[in-house]
Amino acid sequence: MTKNEVFQIVKEQIVDILPDIDPQEIQMEQRLTDLGANSLDRADITIASLEALGIKIPLAEFGNVQNIEGLVNLLHEKKAMQG
Repeated sequence: MTKNEVFQIVKEQIVDILPDIDPQEIQMEQRLTDLGANSLDRADITIASLEALGIKIPLAEFGNVQNIEGLVNLLHEKKAMQG
């Protein structure tokens, strides 16, 4: 799975949880807070992305993620490791 495919899955989760967001407006360098996501929304997006990818990562590992690109990179790395 490529990083772009992971990004598309994350975008799907963002739009599902924040339905007012236009998927075309979502950029890798943005923070979820830039899109209006509160802490509960961010946790929901992360958990939904994990489920969609079929991987498990302790939520503590997301503590240093600064933006969508960081989230995508971590998910992509763990997906590659877990298959």
